[in-house]
Amino acid sequence: MALKREIQGVVVQKAGDKTATVLVERRVMHPKYRKIVKRFKKYLVHDEANESKAGDVVLAVECRPLSKRKSFRLKEIVAAGVE
Repeated sequence: MALKREIQGVVVQKAGDKTATVLVERRVMHPKYRKIVKRFKKYLVHDEANESKAGDVVLAVECRPLSKRKSFRLKEIVAAGVE
Protein backbone atom coordinates (compact mmCIF):
# COMPACT_ATOMS: atom_id res chain seq x y z
CA MET A 1 0.00 0.00 0.00
CA ALA A 2 1.32 3.41 -0.92
CA LEU A 3 1.82 6.06 1.73
CA LYS A 4 -0.87 8.72 1.81
CA ARG A 5 0.28 12.34 1.74
CA GLU A 6 -0.83 14.49 4.64
CA ILE A 7 -1.15 18.24 4.43
CA GLN A 8 -1.68 20.76 7.22
CA GLY A 9 -3.02 24.23 6.58
CA VAL A 10 -5.54 26.92 7.38
CA VAL A 11 -9.14 26.87 6.14
CA VAL A 12 -9.56 30.10 4.18
CA GLN A 13 -13.05 29.45 2.79
CA LYS A 14 -15.97 27.07 3.02
CA ALA A 15 -16.46 26.37 -0.69
CA GLY A 16 -19.92 24.89 -1.08
CA ASP A 17 -21.37 21.89 0.74
CA LYS A 18 -18.86 19.47 2.36
CA THR A 19 -15.85 21.30 0.88
CA ALA A 20 -13.22 23.52 2.46
CA THR A 21 -10.41 25.47 0.80
CA VAL A 22 -7.17 24.93 2.71
CA LEU A 23 -4.10 27.15 2.31
CA VAL A 24 -0.84 25.22 2.81
CA GLU A 25 2.41 27.09 3.41
CA ARG A 26 5.84 25.57 2.83
CA ARG A 27 9.26 27.15 3.29
CA VAL A 28 11.92 26.60 0.64
CA MET A 29 15.36 28.01 0.04
CA HIS A 30 15.67 30.39 -2.91
CA PRO A 31 18.11 28.82 -5.38
CA LYS A 32 20.02 32.01 -6.13
CA TYR A 33 19.73 34.18 -3.02
CA ARG A 34 19.89 31.31 -0.47
CA LYS A 35 17.08 32.86 1.58
CA ILE A 36 14.11 31.01 3.04
CA VAL A 37 10.96 32.06 1.17
CA LYS A 38 7.33 31.05 1.65
CA ARG A 39 5.40 29.21 -1.03
CA PHE A 40 1.61 28.80 -0.83
CA LYS A 41 -0.84 26.41 -2.47
CA LYS A 42 -4.60 25.96 -2.04
CA TYR A 43 -6.22 22.54 -1.86
CA LEU A 44 -9.88 21.55 -1.82
CA VAL A 45 -10.59 19.22 1.09
CA HIS A 46 -13.66 17.01 1.55
CA ASP A 47 -15.34 17.77 4.90
CA GLU A 48 -18.08 15.15 5.24
CA ALA A 49 -19.62 16.53 8.45
CA ASN A 50 -19.17 20.25 7.60
CA GLU A 51 -17.33 20.67 10.91
CA SER A 52 -14.48 22.98 9.85
CA LYS A 53 -14.80 26.76 9.81
CA ALA A 54 -12.72 29.54 8.27
CA GLY A 55 -9.57 30.07 10.33
CA ASP A 56 -9.26 26.49 11.59
CA VAL A 57 -5.94 24.67 11.25
CA VAL A 58 -6.72 21.26 9.77
CA LEU A 59 -4.94 18.05 8.81
CA ALA A 60 -6.02 16.35 5.58
CA VAL A 61 -5.05 13.01 4.06
CA GLU A 62 -4.85 12.09 0.39
CA CYS A 63 -7.62 9.91 -1.06
CA ARG A 64 -9.08 8.93 -4.41
CA PRO A 65 -10.23 11.85 -6.59
CA LEU A 66 -13.64 13.01 -5.36
CA SER A 67 -14.05 15.67 -8.04
CA LYS A 68 -11.90 17.49 -10.59
CA ARG A 69 -9.79 19.33 -7.97
CA LYS A 70 -10.67 17.52 -4.72
CA SER A 71 -8.35 14.65 -3.68
CA PHE A 72 -8.01 15.13 0.08
CA ARG A 73 -10.26 14.21 3.02
CA LEU A 74 -10.37 16.00 6.35
CA LYS A 75 -8.59 13.91 8.99
CA GLU A 76 -8.78 16.17 12.03
CA ILE A 77 -9.06 19.76 13.17
CA VAL A 78 -5.74 20.61 14.84
CA ALA A 79 -6.70 24.03 16.20
CA ALA A 80 -9.91 26.05 16.18
CA GLY A 81 -9.74 29.43 14.44
CA VAL A 82 -10.55 32.82 15.88
CA GLU A 83 -13.91 33.84 14.50
